[in-house]
Amino acid sequence: MTPARRADRDGRRGEVWAGLYLMAKGYRIVARRQRIGHGRGVGEIDLVARRGRVLALVEVKWRRDVAAFADAVDARRLQRVARVAEALVPRMARTDDTVRIDVILLAPWHWPRHIVHVWQP
Repeated sequence: MTPARRADRDGRRGEVWAGLYLMAKGYRIVARRQRIGHGRGVGEIDLVARRGRVLALVEVKWRRDVAAFADAVDARRLQRVARVAEALVPRMARTDDTVRIDVILLAPWHWPRHIVHVWQP
């Protein structure tokens, strides 16, 4: 298996685990892999979850070990996610919702690390 295919497989597996984790915390998953744009301008939100009046757009990062968490999310990645969020919010949020971007970091044999509210539109 090529490294790119392995990374895609691990990423999809991580999204499933992150969804289960959020559901255990009382969230309802309302969308997966929401994309906007085309060509080089494509952006994607991994999960969209709702708990009450909170709409969380969730970026999921799977890493082989916890030490790699430090490099998993940087300003460039968050800006890309924020652009996608700005396009999705009008379609998915209700008028009185609190909308935020969260990050879930996953690694084998470790509990998920849920970073709440890394950015808000």
